[in-house]
Amino acid sequence: MDNPRTIELDVRPHLKNKIEPLQIIMDTVKSLNKNDTFVLHVTFKPTPLLMLMKRKGYRHTAQKVEKDHWIATFVHKSSNLEEAGGIQETASQMEHSDPTINGQVEVYFLDNRGLEPPTPMIRTLKQLEKAKPGDTVKIHNDRVPMFLIEELQSLGYAYEIEEQPDGTAVVTIHKT
Repeated sequence: MDNPRTIELDVRPHLKNKIEPLQIIMDTVKSLNKNDTFVLHVTFKPTPLLMLMKRKGYRHTAQKVEKDHWIATFVHKSSNLEEAGGIQETASQMEHSDPTINGQVEVYFLDNRGLEPPTPMIRTLKQLEKAKPGDTVKIHNDRVPMFLIEELQSLGYAYEIEEQPDGTAVVTIHKT
C-alpha cells in the first residue's frame, strides 16, 4: 500500500489569465493514489468540479479563504485515512429526472458570455435538468467549456461544439 501523500495544486494564476485549467487538474487527479489527499486552490467555489469529482469517487470540502481564493480538498471514498472521515460533501448532487416526452420538442438558448465561472456551467446544467428528453439546449460561452464537456460525456448527452471566429464557442446539447 502506498504511503498517503498530500498533493497541492494552485490554478489561480491560470484562471486569472483566462486559461482553462481542467486538463492540469485532471492530469493531477489521474496521478493520485487512493490514500492521497488532493488540495486545489482556485479563485471561485469549483461547483462543477465538485460534482465531477464526486462521480469519480471523491469526498470533498470547499472553503473560502479570501475573496478570490477557495481551497477544495478531495479524498477518495475508498481511502482508509482516518482524517477522510472529516471530509463532508458540501455540494448537492443534481437530480436528473426522466420525464416523458409530450410530443413537443423545445430548443433553449443560453447566452453565458461574460459570466464568471462556475455560473455558465450551473445555468446550463439547470436548464438541462428542466428540459425534457428530445429537447435541445444551445449555449454561447466565452470559450469551449471544458468542465461542461466532461460533465456532458459522463451524463451521456450528445453535443456539438462550434468554435466561433471571435474565440467564443456555441455548444448544442441534446437531452436524451
